Amino acid sequence: MRSSISQLFSAATDHDARGHNAHQLQSAATATPTQCTNGYAGTGGMRDALEGPGSTQNDIIHLKRRVGLFSGVALIVGTMIGSGIFVSPSGLLVRTGSIGVSFIIWMACGLLSLLGALAYAELGTMNTSSGAEWAYFMDAFGAWPAFLFSWVSTLVLKPSQMAIICLSFAQYAVEAFVSECDPPLSVVKMVAILAIVSILFVNCYSVNLGMAVQNVFTSAKLIAVLIVICGGAYKLCQGNTQHLQNAFSGATPSLGAIATAFYTGLWAYDGWNNLNYVTEEIQNPSKNLPRSIIIGIPLVTLCYALINVSYLAAMSPTEMIESEAVAVTFGNRILGVMAWLMPLSVTISTFGSANGTLFAAGRREGHLLDILSYVHVRRLTPAPGLIFHSLIAGAMVLYGTIDSLIDFFSFTAWIFYGGAMVALIVMRYTKPNYPRPYKVPLIIPILVMVISGYLVAAPIIEKPQIEYLYAVLFILAGLIFYVPFVHYGYHPKFMDNVTLFFQMLFEVVPTTSMAMFD
Repeated sequence: MRSSISQLFSAATDHDARGHNAHQLQSAATATPTQCTNGYAGTGGMRDALEGPGSTQNDIIHLKRRVGLFSGVALIVGTMIGSGIFVSPSGLLVRTGSIGVSFIIWMACGLLSLLGALAYAELGTMNTSSGAEWAYFMDAFGAWPAFLFSWVSTLVLKPSQMAIICLSFAQYAVEAFVSECDPPLSVVKMVAILAIVSILFVNCYSVNLGMAVQNVFTSAKLIAVLIVICGGAYKLCQGNTQHLQNAFSGATPSLGAIATAFYTGLWAYDGWNNLNYVTEEIQNPSKNLPRSIIIGIPLVTLCYALINVSYLAAMSPTEMIESEAVAVTFGNRILGVMAWLMPLSVTISTFGSANGTLFAAGRREGHLLDILSYVHVRRLTPAPGLIFHSLIAGAMVLYGTIDSLIDFFSFTAWIFYGGAMVALIVMRYTKPNYPRPYKVPLIIPILVMVISGYLVAAPIIEKPQIEYLYAVLFILAGLIFYVPFVHYGYHPKFMDNVTLFFQMLFEVVPTTSMAMFD
């Protein structure tokens, strides 16, 4: 079998006649870091060709710093505005019971995201590697908290994101063909599974195809947002402000209900920390990282406020709550015969968001199993990681709902967001002389840490749900695997055969060898 694996490597080399990328991949994976200066004779030559100004020294491959201020703002806005604004408004109204409280929570979610992102900016400029939370936990606490984050991110956070977005896609896709009654749940789940399979095929087939889908479908997101805002402005100009009156007429929500309302709102803001994953590629990160955050997140908050006002200019709060696809109802009220544009734009937008989620989820793996970071010898796509995440996301689609998965995701995510704040505070004392090009006021991480604790504890105290137990069990289960396999370095003999089997099955090879938890 090992000879067959060798043939796979040979196949990657043979593919060089059809594309130079395979040669670069194999060179990065197998060559030793010798210093060469003549062309591509060794990794030194390849390093010189790939390295740009400001790249980190002594890496196998360097990342060029080409993300400026405008690109940073665009990345924040583009990744934050996704399926959430088309899903969360109804759920947030249900949980708050009044328009006024829901608006306050929308704005508070934006403020919390801004404060959290500013704290992350200090962490990102302290450690400019693109590992984000994993790198911060390694610096502050050591290997096992970093492993737990990788464990939870792989098994919970990334798949649940994929499942929520695909369910949102399916809800809007099916709603467009059902006008008089709610769409059958089984049909919605079937469409969501088909979406996962389609996106998996696109990303396994070609990296370029996956990126093309992402670029084309991102524009639909902006079209949908513009339709809602412009339509709402038109309705307001006609004097349709009756639904905005008596904003605080509903019952006062409990502390637990406010926390779960934050879960719903924060799902729409998720992505506020994405810039930290590309810190290595930001030009002058000490200035452009916080500036991008200070510009980008308030823009998203303003956009969400306008969208919510637009919804209420066209329909009542009761209609918003009863609608399974609020943007479709909005389109039916505003666009008339062109109402089909709304579900079309939203479905394309959510499909693009799901594609981007899986595209990113397949990268930066290998913290748990090496096979998850392997790439196809000809297509150069991380097929095992993509398939792994898609299988878990498919299971979540079958056994979960949008609201339950949002609670599941938000509860788990804010445990680790709060942990990142603790890491920042701890390193202020354990590494007081560490270079900090950007330093946030200490009150900000303390405030975000306290709010994170509230968001995690309040729903459990008021209304325990099985999703919270699952999340805690997933986290604790990571320790069961960490102690024998990472801390003590136990390596079952059968795992070599398992890895070889999947290498043969998927025709994949490793990109590079890294000791993640020395």
